[in-house]
Amino acid sequence: GPSNSEGAGKVSLLKKVPALKDGDFTLAECTAILLYLTRKYNTPDHWYPSDIQKRAQVDEYLSWHHANIRANAPKTMWIKVLIPLFTGQPLPSEKLQEVMEGLSTSLKQFEERFLQDKAFIIGSEISLADLVAIVELMQPVGVGCDIFEDRPRLMEWRRRVEDAVGKELFFQAHEMILNIKELSNIQIDPQLKEQLAPVLMKMLK
Repeated sequence: GPSNSEGAGKVSLLKKVPALKDGDFTLAECTAILLYLTRKYNTPDHWYPSDIQKRAQVDEYLSWHHANIRANAPKTMWIKVLIPLFTGQPLPSEKLQEVMEGLSTSLKQFEERFLQDKAFIIGSEISLADLVAIVELMQPVGVGCDIFEDRPRLMEWRRRVEDAVGKELFFQAHEMILNIKELSNIQIDPQLKEQLAPVLMKMLK
């Protein structure tokens, strides 16, 4: 249901998604949730390695990710689909260009600092760092901004992530994102539009 509902407040004090409820235990923030799940279910070591230096590399990427990839990639979806849907008017093309320039800088750093010539972010095996990165980077793709097209090293990394996860599961997980443009055809409750439009606009300032 709506993230500002009373029920949502019982799961997350922040009333934001994602949120996790495991029995009486609740947790917010995607990175914290992922780390909790790896520990609870004793997942294979490559996801969050027991080796202290490899684990630190995952932590390093997760720390960098929020102010770089996450700060830019999802905005493409907001600019091209969600804000026009809730405000009823498109944003100027200059806004998208500004976001794409910021994302391009982040992708250059991602390739040069984290990916380098490795198969995955921390080496030869996939980790949580790769999962967190790919989820954000598929959002521009879903709205027609193919950030992989002219970046062969990034494209090869994406293919390796798809293969490691399994192509069927990969595209199932990204189905909503890859079909996000279809939201343009749905009817939004006017009251919800009135509530969310100013909030969405603030996100891009």
